[in-house]
Amino acid sequence: MARTSIITLTTDFGLNDHFIGAMKGVILEIAPDAQIVDISHAVQPFDILDGALTISQAYSYFPSGTVHMVIVDPGVGTARRPVMMTGERHLFVAPDNGVLSLIYDREERKSVRHITSEHYFLQPLSNTFHARDIFSPIAAYLAKGVEADRFGEEITDYVRFGAPRPKPVDEHTLRGVVLKVDRFGNLITNITPKDAPQLFGAAPPAFKIAIGAKAPATRICANYAEGTPGEVFGILGSMGFLEIAANRGSANQLLSAGKGSEVNVVMGG
Repeated sequence: MARTSIITLTTDFGLNDHFIGAMKGVILEIAPDAQIVDISHAVQPFDILDGALTISQAYSYFPSGTVHMVIVDPGVGTARRPVMMTGERHLFVAPDNGVLSLIYDREERKSVRHITSEHYFLQPLSNTFHARDIFSPIAAYLAKGVEADRFGEEITDYVRFGAPRPKPVDEHTLRGVVLKVDRFGNLITNITPKDAPQLFGAAPPAFKIAIGAKAPATRICANYAEGTPGEVFGILGSMGFLEIAANRGSANQLLSAGKGSEVNVVMGG
């Protein structure tokens, strides 16, 4: 795999503290030519699934050889392992807590290693800031071209989870869940066109998409502007999932629903 000098950062650290700046300083001290790209620092705090969704939606658009650092790490300082993964085109460094689960699912050919080569770590090693002291230097050395096998042995017992899948309730009803609420208040579900092909056809039958006790959505729009003011509707979003949205409004607020809310798609209205 040809390496680039690009390192991406995906964290739940926000931008109010010194954390991101310190990480970038460590990277640039080791790899001064590195191009550092912030994917997001607004992952929901401690939310490993949100981190997994965020990196899974962005990484493939980067050039081959990009190093992706993904830090959502509520177990920092415990026995959880630091890991690195080599995929077909990209490299990843992250805590071994499942935050790379959706990457594992997408990458057919992959190698995962437990990072144990402590001479690459920053010293003294903090128990609470492994993003600075372990992951940043490892990412920097990878970007400089140090081979993956220098950092630790390959493992197969890495932590992974299955993202929640929609399930049929009866012959007319498919039950899903809201995975994420974006900053516009759109409710991103786990339902894809593969799960409900009729919903996304050229002439879908009558249906309703119910969340909680509020009035259900009864149509799919092609874009956000197609919805009428105050209307809640379905849309196939750029993540490839059914979203519940409102034109220039927040479905999150209009429906009093959020992450984890149950979504029922009932065919036949």
